[in-house]
Amino acid sequence: MGFNQISLKGRALRLLSGREHSRAELQRKLSAHETEPGELAKALDELEAKGFINEQRVLESVVHQRSVKLGASRVRQELQAKGLDPEAVAQAVADLQGTEVARAREVWRKRFGQPPADLAERGKQMRFLASRGFGGETIRRVVKGAEDDDAGL
Repeated sequence: MGFNQISLKGRALRLLSGREHSRAELQRKLSAHETEPGELAKALDELEAKGFINEQRVLESVVHQRSVKLGASRVRQELQAKGLDPEAVAQAVADLQGTEVARAREVWRKRFGQPPADLAERGKQMRFLASRGFGGETIRRVVKGAEDDDAGL
């Protein structure tokens, strides 16, 4: 059996060995390799039944890895792109909201470490946090908090 003859299940397992994948992601990545209709769905059903495909693990993996650097809205986009259950995504994002300011403050601290010197620098810091998916109120609190801390010194 040559490399081109590898089974759909084998291809899926190879992808899963690198990182967690949702069923929708595997479907998207492997559909071009399907030779008979229904063949891919059958292979994915078997992998799901054996626990190789687990949507909850995918969700937890993304949240764990990405929430350190990204705001809740960016994490939501990544979870939605993986085709995960909308209710599970909504719950995970709601859980992230509680730590949003602390996470944004840590991202800001690692990137800048000091309050903006002027309006241009303030805009740059705010745009950076926005590009990471943090919300407007969170960004204002983090950047203003940095300025207030500095003023108190």
